[in-house]
Amino acid sequence: MNVPETLKYTKSHEWLKEEADGSYTMGLTDYAQKQLGDIVFVNLPMEGDPATAGEALADVESVKAVADVFSPVTGTVAAVNEDLMDEPQQINQAPYEAWIAKISDVTDTEELLTAAEYADFCEKAKG
Repeated sequence: MNVPETLKYTKSHEWLKEEADGSYTMGLTDYAQKQLGDIVFVNLPMEGDPATAGEALADVESVKAVADVFSPVTGTVAAVNEDLMDEPQQINQAPYEAWIAKISDVTDTEELLTAAEYADFCEKAKG
């Protein structure tokens, strides 16, 4: 399982990267994309939409199921990765490069996990 040390994570399997300008880029983890299988569609938020920590921000459809993508933080959607509309499989191919949204004016970062905490959480989830 790929868990980059430079990112933060959520228990709902989203990753988060703090950018130099104070905004955050987020997407689905390697663990999440493996659980979902081949992703065939991504329903993105709109720029300017509010993002609330722990609430659905987007959803992805795979050959197995439709799954919500939860916002890891509270803020405002500053940008979306429109490339995913035509190529949702990017999430399967490179989950830490295929970002879903950039969020600005961020608060509510208390629940984020370090890479080690997230890896431990995933191991326990496997049972």
